[in-house]
Amino acid sequence: MTVLEIAVQDADGAAAARAGGADRVELCAALGVTGGLTPSVASVETVVAADIDVHALIRTRPGGFVYSPAEIAVMASDIVHLVSAGASGVVIGALLGDGDVDRDAIAVLVAAARRAGHVEVTFHRALDAVDDPVDAVRVLADLGVDRVLTSGGAATAYDGLGVLSALVEADSGVQIMAGGGVRPDSIGAFVEVGVDAVHLSAKTVIDDPGSPGPGGGSAAGLEMTDPAIVAAARRALEQSSA
Repeated sequence: MTVLEIAVQDADGAAAARAGGADRVELCAALGVTGGLTPSVASVETVVAADIDVHALIRTRPGGFVYSPAEIAVMASDIVHLVSAGASGVVIGALLGDGDVDRDAIAVLVAAARRAGHVEVTFHRALDAVDDPVDAVRVLADLGVDRVLTSGGAATAYDGLGVLSALVEADSGVQIMAGGGVRPDSIGAFVEVGVDAVHLSAKTVIDDPGSPGPGGGSAAGLEMTDPAIVAAARRALEQSSA
């Protein structure tokens, strides 16, 4: 059965994902504003208490995926702390300036995950910035990565179906998870090409009950996980797999 993963940024989001039928969540901070950053230890502890499989994003800052040794050291330390807080997986990614996988950095991060508790390791959508994703996935397999999250290098995963299919057919031993603009009505296409999991944020926007202050903030609404969208994705998976 194809796994349903929901990207969330707080305990309420995790509870909504669980209520809608998600199998696991990817937990991050500042999802809509930055694409996701490393969550706090307290966030992981709180979401783990919601009784759902939690994979924590490890990303120190917004922007590209070329990191300094100091940044990699921080991410390795974050992995140890967040696994200790209860995360059952971590989501990582690092590239070289030429767009290739940063093997040394990934080796450090995978080693940190294995030392912390032999948790699962996902390589995130940094994969969509490489020139040859099939070759990159083979490299990641050699480095001990369990799974990749990818849109197939396209603006949306549906547009990248051809690459997703090629990644599945490569049979690298790495799980392929489709993510990027995934909607419930497109899930059947991902199941058809044989991905192992689908990933979406299932978000809705509500009015912010507060108001921005002089020190920051905005008048924009708050992004929340919508259990109805999660439930629709769950139904689509079940119907596609029947």
